[in-house]
Amino acid sequence: MMFANQRREKILDMIREDGQVKVAHLSRIFKVTEVTIRQDLERLEEQGVIVREHGGAILSNARSNVMELQLANQQNMEAKQAIAAEAIKLIHDGDTIILDSGSTTTEIARLITGFHNLRVITNALNIAMILGRDPSIDLNVTGGEFKSPTLSLTGDKAAEYFSNIHADKLFLATAGINLRTGLTYPSTSDLVVKKAMIEAADVVYLAADSTKIGKSSFASLGALSLVDYIITDSQITQEQKKMFTDYDVKHILAQL
Repeated sequence: MMFANQRREKILDMIREDGQVKVAHLSRIFKVTEVTIRQDLERLEEQGVIVREHGGAILSNARSNVMELQLANQQNMEAKQAIAAEAIKLIHDGDTIILDSGSTTTEIARLITGFHNLRVITNALNIAMILGRDPSIDLNVTGGEFKSPTLSLTGDKAAEYFSNIHADKLFLATAGINLRTGLTYPSTSDLVVKKAMIEAADVVYLAADSTKIGKSSFASLGALSLVDYIITDSQITQEQKKMFTDYDVKHILAQL
């Protein structure tokens, strides 16, 4: 059975991913009463991270984040910027690439400049705003439902966009990488989109800092074998390197 503090952490992760949650939905997911969920939300509201509303809760700073095009997750930025610097070396003139939504992939977008005949496909509106400043980039944005914390488009419409797309490379984000559960995310909302991205790309690069390794989030996308490479920082352990080797996932290390 999940402890209350663990459940609240998972609930907060879901809100940071989707922007809002409903009490009834959380009650079904965690197999506890709605009274228990309301108590969890009360505790999170006391911490100032959410605001309760009728039937659920929303992220407390969601409105300001959207207005400023600011992602909710801004942790470990030094590692993410180093990873982005390694990722940019893998992009070449004439490529068609997919950039998943996320803070690390946003850092990759900030470094994309000076390429010829580069096509970028993304479901992230903040990435689109960054790359849209460069008229030499052939920028394509999916449709779908808007999620304020990740400034992204999700759902079946976003996934359908990739049904007839061929991309050379995908730079994929994740919330957790675990030997048992594989690639994991705070909620199920993006799984269909990420699966469609993977199917559309020849090569899949997972861009994830070392704090994600060993962490297991709520919803599993699938095994590590879904990706070809992981780009991470130099803080990973020998045991973690072995895990990638065992799953035939090549690793690229960014030095901090």
